Amino acid sequence: MAESAIEWTEVTWNPSTGCDRTSPGCDNCYALTLAKRLQAMGQAKYQRDGDPRTSGPGFGLTLHPDVVDAPRHWSGSRTVFVNSMSDLFHEGVPLSFIRDVFDVMVETPQHQYQVLTKRAKRLAQLAPELPWPPNVWMGVSVETQRYAFRLTHLRQVPAAIRFVSAEPLLGPLALDLTDIDWLIVGGESGPRARPMDIDWVRALRDAARAAEVKFFFKQWGGRTPKAGGRELDGRTWDAMPAVSTPVK
Repeated sequence: MAESAIEWTEVTWNPSTGCDRTSPGCDNCYALTLAKRLQAMGQAKYQRDGDPRTSGPGFGLTLHPDVVDAPRHWSGSRTVFVNSMSDLFHEGVPLSFIRDVFDVMVETPQHQYQVLTKRAKRLAQLAPELPWPPNVWMGVSVETQRYAFRLTHLRQVPAAIRFVSAEPLLGPLALDLTDIDWLIVGGESGPRARPMDIDWVRALRDAARAAEVKFFFKQWGGRTPKAGGRELDGRTWDAMPAVSTPVK
């Protein structure tokens, strides 16, 4: 577990690390850059290199069975971003391992788990093989209109909360928000950050409000995540779905 600076979560849990680029939103992946730095520091989780065509130093997909049980030992209740440094539905992650992760989430209902993937097709294929307790939030990333099909796959998943992360938002989006509970929007950060148009953000905010979907504006982005601030039209937008309450 690691404390997180991401505004919509509290801590991160990484049963796997490493990934491969799958769409334009991955081009300036913060996790890949961080993995390279952690590898140079000698951190054991990031010593496996990935394919240089799709990944990079320290970012080869690696499973960490010793980390899977960690939430069982945490005190209190937390909001947990699952695999901030990987993708649980990456093609290289076996179904048996994904099941182990889901079993832990089932058995720790005091925590809220936020799972985010770009592999929406595999998510939909495997969803019938997995338990879906009310404390698991399932989301997909959509950075341009070309990848809006990921919502179609997400709607096939019987998650209590379905969400969309339009980050980094790289172009205007027209999304069908039917059966979606939460929409996150954010700009890209880093030295090669691509700009985000305010009208793209406003259109998504207005669509979310019209569909009665919770809207969270994470950041404008820039050289650093905080460079552009978080305000849209003079205020912050921090709506989130209601948290499930475990049965006692």
